[in-house]
Formats: sequence, structure tokens, C-alpha cells
Amino acid sequence: MTTLLTRDVPPRSAYALSQAGLHPLLAQLFAARGLSSAEDLDDSLARLLPPAELKGAAEAARLLADTIAAQRRICIVADYDCDGATACAVALRGLAMLGAAPQTLRFCVPDRAVHGYSLTPAIVDLARAEHAPDLLVTVDNGIASQAGVAHARSLGMQVLVTDHHLPAVDGDGRVLLPEADVIVDPSQPGCGFASKALAGVGVMFYVLLATRAELRLRGRFDAASQPRLDALLDLVALGTVADVVKLDANNRRLVAQGLKRIRQGRMQPGVAALFTAAGRLPQRASAFDFGFALGPRINAAGRLSDMTLGITCLTTDDPAQAAALAGQLDAINRQRRAVEADMKLQAEVLLARLLATQGDDTSAPAAVVLFDPEFHEGVVGIVAGRLKDRLNRPTFVLARGQDGLLKGSGRSIAGFHLRDALDLVTKRHPNLLKRFGGHAMAAGCTLDPADLPTFAAGLQQVAAEWLSPALLARRLATDGPLAAQWFNPATIATLDAQVWGQGFEAPLFCDEMEVVQQRLVGGKHLKLRLRHAGTLRDAIWFGQVEPLPGATARLAYRLSLDEFQGQPRVQLVIEALG
Repeated sequence: MTTLLTRDVPPRSAYALSQAGLHPLLAQLFAARGLSSAEDLDDSLARLLPPAELKGAAEAARLLADTIAAQRRICIVADYDCDGATACAVALRGLAMLGAAPQTLRFCVPDRAVHGYSLTPAIVDLARAEHAPDLLVTVDNGIASQAGVAHARSLGMQVLVTDHHLPAVDGDGRVLLPEADVIVDPSQPGCGFASKALAGVGVMFYVLLATRAELRLRGRFDAASQPRLDALLDLVALGTVADVVKLDANNRRLVAQGLKRIRQGRMQPGVAALFTAAGRLPQRASAFDFGFALGPRINAAGRLSDMTLGITCLTTDDPAQAAALAGQLDAINRQRRAVEADMKLQAEVLLARLLATQGDDTSAPAAVVLFDPEFHEGVVGIVAGRLKDRLNRPTFVLARGQDGLLKGSGRSIAGFHLRDALDLVTKRHPNLLKRFGGHAMAAGCTLDPADLPTFAAGLQQVAAEWLSPALLARRLATDGPLAAQWFNPATIATLDAQVWGQGFEAPLFCDEMEVVQQRLVGGKHLKLRLRHAGTLRDAIWFGQVEPLPGATARLAYRLSLDEFQGQPRVQLVIEALG
């Protein structure tokens, strides 16, 4: 059972938003999420935070402008997730728009299983051997790459780090920054940029904006002739949502602008091809498509294959090539789903053994750590997320890498900063973790197999200290009951057109309903017929195999459209039982 909470709706904010012309239901939903005025609804580019406020952006602009003018070689060092892939594509496309010659632009991306994460000395050597760059530009990585940056500079390369992760700290809590030529990261000390939630692709986009401004000052072009960098916003929006960063006001504007362009048919050929491969319509594009359709297909390349496929798909201007690459990514994603399903079954067996010693789910340890020799390194994060959702516990799932070390990926719950927890574990057990990093809600680490029990015990100890019983209880914020008048396709279209995501959650309603009929479909989904406000409604609960226990139930649900014989009809997607 889940405790279903109802968000508070400040009446003055809801009234002000309604008076500004907002749909009355949206006025309630937006007010509950902290918006209070018509100004908050302005998603124009003019309202974006200025690049000048981002520490290092002006210096990066000068470095890039000098490099472009001298026609020196640039290599973008990407990460192997969707944020890294889109950031790399934005960098390559944007620098070309700003005048970098095609023959001077290259990229390389680590192989998850071979090279590990970030700008390692091995990646520097790979970039040097393949591209002989004068300047390395990291995207979505590099802030903790002291050794890699030092190695690159010892070889005569300049290094520009663009990242959004937290920097490393030493045993005394002092921040450790790589000795790069320039660092642009809103999470670095001394950066006053108001949005700390920029994704890696957002940071790179801001560096391009600053570089364009620098080139205007140098007379390369004026305001009328300058390149339209907003053409890259489809990629910025995709990477921002896929990385599950907080959708603060600045990120919502970036995503909203990207969605507007996609709905108008203005997007990269690779983005259009991914919509087709996913069976989604660009003219009805939503943030949901980024997070659950396009993003996973890009991520699949980095998990099971080579992210070069994803980056090439996003950078090609040939629609035929884009379609072929999107097809490959779709096939890899199907393979990823199969691997994930097998791993989840294995994890459930391990979890059952763990819980058998505890009693039940609610008695599980404050943090869960699972490892199996058969686990695949590429999907440990996805499985960790699934188990975290089920148990409401910080969860780490680990797999054995090609080097014999254990590679773990963790997902967390509200109130438990996972990266800080790893930092405390390594302070208490020096040299336990060979590498670690991440965010509040997601992090990764590498350790020796012999140290797994120590790691599990250490993480569980920190979780037991930090997490109260209230935080460990499964709680879900909802928007309360939904009036019968809003159960229609027009309402769903209105809701789907908005920008929802992490920190600005999509609407989730909650009502007491009569259970008229229930049956299992596909062996793993609960199909329901419910009576609500005197009307029969269809519903489905994905991944739920246990029937609802009573004749009535308090259910949390979202609205979706289900096509039946060519006609759209409202379907409730159940998220929880209260």
C-alpha cells in the first residue's frame, strides 16, 4: 500500500493563473507546482538566463573563438548516455554553424565496458591516436577527471571541460577540480548561475551562445547574420528530459522551445527518424516521448553497443542514413529490454532471499545492494530504478566489468543524496571505492569484488542514519480527485501539450472507485473496469499481477488516450493503490 498525498493548491495563485487565460485545470495544476503569475507562463527564449552568468562561459567562448579562427582541430569527448550524445551532437553542429571547418571537428566516446566513464587517460590516448586534436572539449563529463585532464595537457592539448555533475572532494571535504584550461559547470564552486539543474546538453548549448556573442564582438557576424542556434533546441530538449534533471523554470523553457519546433516539423533528421522508429508522431510530441521513447533508444546504444551509433544518428543530415541508424537503435533497444527483463527476474530472486531474512518489503534494509555474476553492466541502472520504485529504498545493482571490477549503478529516493552517501562511505572506508560520482538521485561506483560486503554494509549504515521511517514509507503526491467534466480527449491533449518532468511532475489524480471487473492481460498487466462518478471507465495497471483486494479502491492514476477501432477514448493508467 502507498500513502497517497494531495498537493496543496494556493487559491490566489490558481486564480491569478486562471485570470491570465490559462485553462482552469492547468491553473490548478500549475499553482500546485509553484507557479503564481502570468510571467511564470512565459517560455520565450528571451526569458532564458543569460550565458554571462555561467562561470567560465566567457573564457570558453574566447578559447573556442580562437580555436575556430586558427582552424585548429577540436575533439568532443562525449558520454555514453542520451545527455552525452545530444550534448556531443549540439557541440558538433553548433561549432560548425559558428565557423569551425568540418575537417577540424571530430568526436570520441568511451566504450562503457572497456574505458569506463569520463575523460580517462585511456580516452585521451584514443582521441590523440585517432584525431590528433589541439583542443579536447568534454560534454556531460570531465569535472572529476583530474588524471585525464593532466594527461591531455602533458601531451600538449588544451582542455575545455563542460559538465553539470558535482566535482570530486578529498578526504577533508575540499573540492578537487581538474587543471583544465577552462571549466564550465554550474555545480563548480563560485558559479552564480541560478539554474544548477542544467543538463550536460544545456551547458554545451550555453557555451555556444556565449561563443556566438564573442564572435559578434569580433565582427564575425552581427545580430542579423548570426547563426540561429535555436535550431539545436530539439536536441537540447531531448537530452534535458532524458537525463531526468529537475525541470526548473530555465529547463522548462529549453524543453518547451524544443517541443514547439518539433511539432512544427523543425528538427534534425535523426530526431525525426527516432520518432518514426518509436511509432510516435512529431506533431504531437511531448516530454513523455523524450523520456520513454526517444531517450531509451539513444541510451540503448551506450548500454549494449556503441554510442557512436546514437551520435551519428543525431548529427547526420541524410534522412536515409538517419532512418537506418534509428532502425538499428530500435533493434538494440528491443535487445536491451530483453536483457533487462532477464536481469529483473534474477534480481527478484536475490531480493526474495534478502527479504526472506527480513520479513517483508517494509522490513527491507534502509538501502539495497544486489550483485549477480550474470548481470549485464549496461542495464544495472535501469534495474536499480525498477527495484527502487518497488521498495522505496536507495538501491544499487552491480555487474562485473571486463576488467574484473564491479560496476554499480544506484537510484535513490527523496531525502537521500546518493552521491553524498557514497562520499561518506569512502571517507569511512578509504580506498573502498576506486571511482564514484553522480547526483542526488542517481550515482555510480567501481569497486573490487572482495569489497562488496563492506560496500553494502557501509551504504546500509549511512541509509539507516539518514533515512527516518517517514522517508522510508512509500508516499506519493497526487493532484487529488478529478472532476468528471475533465475525462475527455480534449483534456488529455491539453495536458500532453505541457512540459512535465522531474521536479515538475506530470498530473497524477486520485479517486475512490468501484471495482467492477479485473483481469490479467499479457500475463503481467491488470486490466480494470471501474465505476467513477456513476460512469464506467477503462483502466490498466502496467506490471501489476495481483488483483485489487476489495470492491472499492482508492487509486492514483493518470489520463491517457487509447485507440479503439480508430476512435480515441479515455483510459486511466493506474500508478498506485492507496
